[in-house]
Amino acid sequence: MTEQNQKADEKNSFFVARWIFVRLVGLIYLMAFLSISAQMIGLIGREGILPAVDYLKAVEEYLGPKRFYQVPTFFWINASDGALRTVCLLGIVSSVMVILGVAQAFSVLMCWGLYLSIFSVGQVFLGFQWDILLLEVGLLTVFLAPWQIFEDRNRADPPSRMALLLLKWVLFRLMFESGVVKLLSGDQTWRDLTALTYHYFTQPLPNTLSWFVHQLPDWFHKTCCAVMFFIELVTPFCIFFMRWGRQTAFWCLTGLQIVILITGNYCFFNALAIALCVILVDDGMFRKLIPKWLRAYCFSLESRLGISCPSDLISQGGMKLVIKNLLVAMLGVMIGVVTSVHLYKMFDQKRVIAKPLLEVISWIQPLNSINSYGLFAVMTTTRREIIIEGSQDLKTWKTYEFKYKPGDLKRRPVQIAPYQPRLDWQMWFAALSDYRYHRWFLPFLKRLLEGSSAVTGLLEINPFAESPPKFIRAQFYDYEFTDGSTRRTTGQWWQRKHLGLYSPVLQLSK
Repeated sequence: MTEQNQKADEKNSFFVARWIFVRLVGLIYLMAFLSISAQMIGLIGREGILPAVDYLKAVEEYLGPKRFYQVPTFFWINASDGALRTVCLLGIVSSVMVILGVAQAFSVLMCWGLYLSIFSVGQVFLGFQWDILLLEVGLLTVFLAPWQIFEDRNRADPPSRMALLLLKWVLFRLMFESGVVKLLSGDQTWRDLTALTYHYFTQPLPNTLSWFVHQLPDWFHKTCCAVMFFIELVTPFCIFFMRWGRQTAFWCLTGLQIVILITGNYCFFNALAIALCVILVDDGMFRKLIPKWLRAYCFSLESRLGISCPSDLISQGGMKLVIKNLLVAMLGVMIGVVTSVHLYKMFDQKRVIAKPLLEVISWIQPLNSINSYGLFAVMTTTRREIIIEGSQDLKTWKTYEFKYKPGDLKRRPVQIAPYQPRLDWQMWFAALSDYRYHRWFLPFLKRLLEGSSAVTGLLEINPFAESPPKFIRAQFYDYEFTDGSTRRTTGQWWQRKHLGLYSPVLQLSK
């Protein structure tokens, strides 16, 4: 093959993109399993806030035999704390196998199934859009990854074009729908481009750079907001253009995700979105981008050529490719139909969907692997914070300090992503409405009154380490970033105003 033909071939092949993308998916699953394993017992363990055991019993009573499909999880076998830890451990092992290139397709399938099991019993603590995005990407990656036990890059199956197309469709929907919901929500701050003047201090978990960016002038924030709308609403269409379009989409979408990543804490969401952008880059572009030592490993003549004729298909395990392509084609039809309905409903919510389509959607919904997206639809313009306090005598009150959410005014907001402290996140959501709308909040306070070590382990400071308090309450505050002069004078990153009680004083019933 001449050098000219080789370069032309690389412009239409995605072996390197697959090699990198599949490992990034494995790395992100590893992050996800490590993150949830550190919190799972306190959140859904037997002595946690919302025990998985109790949840599954309630589901069993309500759904009966249908529960196995409506709530797909390995924890139907056993939902003890040991089982929770075991599933996390298996997820970690499976993720490492993906990264090492061992039985990648099967290992990704294991990651997907294990994470779905946790998601199904995680209740409010695993209801985030990046959780369902990880499930959708994981399922599609099964069909993109090589179906080999031990990776042989010289005899690798060619990347499935349909799987690549479906992953690009995920990226398109993620970005485009996130832009559309901002406009369709009717939120004035998005329409007048002032949303980012509030975003950096009202987002769930700001970091240090959030404080500094917040200090920039309003014209800067409005310009950034306009650029963001262009990237989310226009750039996604470039994903399906010729090579220049894909490259444009790659740089714009990746750049946006990097900016979000360094100015906030959104778990593994940004890493996963960047991983999706990788599949836009063909081998020819990667040859220019990746270092020489990695280039030598990734590129080989056999991988670039793949399999092209029927005789090769039979002689080189082609039947496996035929089955794989049939499965991904069937999945692709289902994804195309369901996601088209989602998009249609986004623009016309009053339109009634045909009953057969609704049945299909309801049938696949329990898997949470074909989804609609829409991040930051409405911008919060104020920041409310809930401060939990305990007392032994109703006179002296001591504060429970969370690990990452704002509390102490002098504590610097830090970068913690891809780790996600899910209790801290739920406290942000709880502050948006009355405590009675959040069924986990009172059980959380109850666990603090009981002195549950699993739950207090989720906090930074437990002022009642020796014995739990007799009384507990939740105070309500309005928080804002300080300005530069105030921080230099007082050392405070935050300033606050007391609003009253969020929940009344509570104690355990006798």
